[in-house]
Amino acid sequence: MALFDQNVTITPAQPRRQRSRGMTAGIIALAVALVVLLVITFLPTSYVIQRPGPVYNTLGTAASADGTETPLISIEGAETYPTEGALDLLTVQVVGNRERTPSWFELAVAWFDPSRAVLPIDSVFPKDQTTEQRNEESAAMMVDSQHEATAAALSELGYDVGAQLSVYSVIADAAADGVLQEGDIILEADAEPVADVTDLRAIINDGNGAPVELLIERNGQQQSVEITPTQATADNGDTSWVIGVNLTTDYDFPIDVTIQLNNVGGPSAGMMFALGIIDTLTPGELNGGQNVAGTGTITADGTVGPIGGIRQKLYGAKDAGADWFLAPSSNCDEVVGHVPDGLRVFSVSTLEDSLAVLDAISSDGDLDALPTCTAG
Repeated sequence: MALFDQNVTITPAQPRRQRSRGMTAGIIALAVALVVLLVITFLPTSYVIQRPGPVYNTLGTAASADGTETPLISIEGAETYPTEGALDLLTVQVVGNRERTPSWFELAVAWFDPSRAVLPIDSVFPKDQTTEQRNEESAAMMVDSQHEATAAALSELGYDVGAQLSVYSVIADAAADGVLQEGDIILEADAEPVADVTDLRAIINDGNGAPVELLIERNGQQQSVEITPTQATADNGDTSWVIGVNLTTDYDFPIDVTIQLNNVGGPSAGMMFALGIIDTLTPGELNGGQNVAGTGTITADGTVGPIGGIRQKLYGAKDAGADWFLAPSSNCDEVVGHVPDGLRVFSVSTLEDSLAVLDAISSDGDLDALPTCTAG
């Protein structure tokens, strides 16, 4: 009897292949890297991310509180005219808050995205300010911005507007708490008339902490009150004396201008509001029917001021299809080197500057003769 089938060939077993030390080290390193990546993904951070937010055409519509689309700017009491193209205002969204900060992975991705910015959380959400206080302050600034924009636009068109500085809200436990009330009209500070926030702020700071006497009007009656300011430090380290109120300037407008824009705060849309109002109240297209975007605060005298997040707004404008961008001259250092391809930026410091740019765009004027942002 044969022990083996003679037709079967038996092949000797191959010795097991040993992993090299380099391969083993690489596998271990990869595993460690994956574990570290997983861990840091969930570790809390102390930063937030700014990115481009929604874009709104001041010549178009916006969703009202009930969700229906209504004109962003509507005017009663004066003749209005059809408009074309866009005068876009830009917003910035913040990713993260003190309850939920972005992960380290999200921060790394944002760091290499030119349309986003990584900021310390304290610069956006101050430690001594609650979310409710921040939202309230932002809403007050938006209301004031709309009033200032309307005053600037109507003044540019020759209308006569009056001004009253009133208390929008009082910050809890601040110097003015229990002294001033919402709706109070501030007429004088230390016997000097005040027409706007700048006047009042200057008088308070000139006092260097001394009590300030305010003449106010409450429920139709005038009375004097005294408040001792406290010192506050801004994000940039500057200190000032404050009384702890959010203020708004009310005007006696001869026509009724309503701006409908929900869930957007801050003062940076002022200039574009003013341009939208002027375009609505004048024949023809202020922008020549083209898509123009811009940003900047504005005061009743037409002064255009700086805003935050301008790099994100540049990308927001480009993504929305704008060809032209109006940037506050005081933001130019942040603009240079960060303009998306295909977007042309002009530097403006007043409402008149903005109107000059729009006139050149609509009339095929000499755009090269207009100021633009250059390195400081």
